[in-house]
Amino acid sequence: MEMTIRWYGSKYDTVTLQQIRQIPGVKGVITTLYDTQPGEVWAQEKIHALKEEVEAAGLHIAGIESVNVADEIKYAGPDRDRLIDNYIETLANLGREDIHMVCYNFMPVFDWTRTELARKRPDGSTVLAYTQEAVDALDPQKLFDSVHDNSNGTVMPGWEPERLAHVQELFEKYQGIDEEKLFENLKYFLERIMPVCDKYDINMAIHPDDPAWPVFGLPRIITCKKNILRMMKMVDNPHNGVTFCSGSYGTNPDNDLPDMIRSLKGRIHFAHVRNLQFHTRTNFEEAAHLSADGSFDMYEIVKALIDIGFDGPIRPDHGRMIWGEVAMPGYGLYDRALGAAYINGLWEAIDKSERRDGARADGERPKWAPKFTG
Repeated sequence: MEMTIRWYGSKYDTVTLQQIRQIPGVKGVITTLYDTQPGEVWAQEKIHALKEEVEAAGLHIAGIESVNVADEIKYAGPDRDRLIDNYIETLANLGREDIHMVCYNFMPVFDWTRTELARKRPDGSTVLAYTQEAVDALDPQKLFDSVHDNSNGTVMPGWEPERLAHVQELFEKYQGIDEEKLFENLKYFLERIMPVCDKYDINMAIHPDDPAWPVFGLPRIITCKKNILRMMKMVDNPHNGVTFCSGSYGTNPDNDLPDMIRSLKGRIHFAHVRNLQFHTRTNFEEAAHLSADGSFDMYEIVKALIDIGFDGPIRPDHGRMIWGEVAMPGYGLYDRALGAAYINGLWEAIDKSERRDGARADGERPKWAPKFTG
């Protein structure tokens, strides 16, 4: 695997490439052209400039998150084919720049939903949080206004003002779109883009819906093992894969995360490893990555990834706001750096333990020696 950090670009992110470069074990970033709108073509010149900026800091682009899919593709509007053509051109431009992984989602209207951006935890940190009761008491526009007003002056991914300026109109466009129709529209999209993915070896890694159930009556389909296996089968191409986000799939406590990982061998192209703390089934908050701080066994999640031979980019996600940092909620420097170090530690310990057990079974003793760089 390759440890990475999500970075929104120098104009939008409070975290700098120079700071990311100093996180032990982090060599790559997951980034995007944050000033582009869904449906726009990403010019190769802009991609190249972004790549040069990242490489000048001693890092590289390990993947893109996200090339957002326009809502008109998701609800199959009259301009769908033109917008998919634009998406295909963007993928080709990424491939020409030697970028081979794209994370995206197929969630209607909202990319993710949280009802609080700064819930205070007992240790004084603040985190993203969700309660179904709060969603049920709000209309979508009020929720958007709340996210906008509490984002510390940043633009939260998936909640861009230009995209959500007419929330009610978007909801009307999804009238009559149920899970079956959304699956059908996803299949159409994937079948259209697979040829360019094959040509440039681009792994499409769909992000699960967050939370893993319908919100405001909008359908959600990338929610569980059954549905993700259905998606793999309906477009059975190795470039059609997933972003395994433990926090998103984990919003449903019925999802067995290690089992899901093992069922997707060869089709997990990207991993988000994070922890949640549940208070009830529909009241949860982000936690530190450490197992003991939340509800997930992070050791078992990382072990499952190792067991299937996962070798793609991985990143910590949705960090707490700690030590007085003011940043995009969930995307500050300090707690994500701690998360990266913790995941790296788990990975090294599990990997070395399994290798040593194998060596002992063969009658050998592992040898230790310090490493010198000079």
